Amino acid sequence: MDFTELTDLAWARLGGRVLAANDEFFGSRHSLLKSGRAILIPDKFTARGKWMDGWETRRRRTPGHDFCLVKLGLRGVIRGVDVDTQHFTGNYPERCSLEACDLPRNPTLPALARASWTEILPRVPLKGDARNLFPILDARPFTHVRLNIYPDGGVARLRVHGAVEVNWSRARGKLLDLAALVNGGRALGASDQHFGSKDNLILPGRAPNMGEGWETRRRRGPGHDWVVVELGASGVIEKVEVDTNHFKGNYPESCELEGVEGPGATLRDLDGPGFKWRVLLPRTTLRPHRRHFFVGALAIRGPFTHVRLSIFPDGGVSRLRIHGRARLA
Repeated sequence: MDFTELTDLAWARLGGRVLAANDEFFGSRHSLLKSGRAILIPDKFTARGKWMDGWETRRRRTPGHDFCLVKLGLRGVIRGVDVDTQHFTGNYPERCSLEACDLPRNPTLPALARASWTEILPRVPLKGDARNLFPILDARPFTHVRLNIYPDGGVARLRVHGAVEVNWSRARGKLLDLAALVNGGRALGASDQHFGSKDNLILPGRAPNMGEGWETRRRRGPGHDWVVVELGASGVIEKVEVDTNHFKGNYPESCELEGVEGPGATLRDLDGPGFKWRVLLPRTTLRPHRRHFFVGALAIRGPFTHVRLSIFPDGGVSRLRIHGRARLA
């Protein structure tokens, strides 16, 4: 699997934060976790020099290297990192490395300094104005990472992709949103995401605007759009929520929800003959800018590991909630 398809555990939207950096003379450390790729404004300067959309340190004139500390928004197993040096051409670091640690919630900076750090990415060369993608092989969960750059320079964005670690033993018997990203849910694929990403469907909270939803282009031919979500754990479904918040003139006319049981199945697997989708929620009319709750309308309840939301014929949905109880071995 392409690790960039996994959750960005450091995403600021999920609570990721850059706690500290030894230097940020030209560019703020907080830019590292901003959404989207960096922008360039050629004529923008500050009192300290050229404005850059990223973390940039001064030119080092003494031995050593620069670093920053990042708290992951979600504890998880890191599968790969993207060290993006976009727009840094003559001022990017020559090399970088990454360390990680697993600590209790919200440790102090002195506690982080004393922590036992594990090098999960040895010193590797970087390219300028490029996404530098590095797989990570360590299978342990972590809560914090430390990005080291050698000897100095600028990095536009840092993405830490991985699998959310969930302590399901603590969730035994509880009604949870099994599709939620914070509970290990993952949007595997969608027919279209022209205006809004499929990953928005399972973000925490209600969408603040239409841009934080899943929205497809206007369909001009037959058919309909769909998205497949892998649940954080196999579970029996008790309630479903389909939220069209902010979608007023572009919401779907109706939707249908299906489920399948196939632990670890990929999107390609689910298209094969070994899996049969079962209707969880029959095709149902939707309304604009509204939370739709379905309990009694559910035809069957699982257990399921994946769900497929079909929308007819196209449009936007801001959130999908699949409330159920996990089936634990």
